[in-house]
Amino acid sequence: MSRVILIAGAGGPAGQAVVRRFTGLGDTVIGVDKSGADGSLPVDLLDQRAVQELAERVKAEHGRVDGIIHLVGGWRGSPSFAETSLEDWAFLHDLLIRTLQHVTLAFEPLLRASADGRFAIVSAKAAERPTQGNAAYAAAKAAAEAWTLAFADALKGTDSAAVILVVTALVHDAMRAVAAPGREFKGFTDVADLAIALSDLWDTPAGEVNGRRIDLTG
Repeated sequence: MSRVILIAGAGGPAGQAVVRRFTGLGDTVIGVDKSGADGSLPVDLLDQRAVQELAERVKAEHGRVDGIIHLVGGWRGSPSFAETSLEDWAFLHDLLIRTLQHVTLAFEPLLRASADGRFAIVSAKAAERPTQGNAAYAAAKAAAEAWTLAFADALKGTDSAAVILVVTALVHDAMRAVAAPGREFKGFTDVADLAIALSDLWDTPAGEVNGRRIDLTG
């Protein structure tokens, strides 16, 4: 049976790769992106009411949701710890944490009711090994992980799971096209491989994958 998969951040390179993956598997894909790029629904995930209305719309139109892939992301850093801008922290807090909070709170009832649901975020190695120039980013990623693990705890005893996939950084063809000749992007995860890892989450029973932190860095 075709799954109903919602992809937040569908307009970016990772989102586009994930949309292609699940669409290719025959699933019903609902792409969401503030920009409305590539036919995605133009929803501002910082607007809690709009996210709640999105959840209600998905329920009314599809009756359920079987997967939510949260790919809203971004990066800001500084040359040193002392030069960290708290404006960067505020930006990353909204982008990486607040959007996650709105989506999980709005869609928790639908995921709890799913017969085989998955929720996933993409985190970074920086969350476990922060560097001084990455203070704001690493702290935001760590907070997003903690929130997701709390969500996983809420899903215990259901047929759904919340999972964290960890990368060093993501790479896609457009990045390679403008990179310096010979750059290998060692340790980076290709967005196509990320998409496969996400779809593979359904290969393991929810109770076994729930709350896991899966390292894709090799």
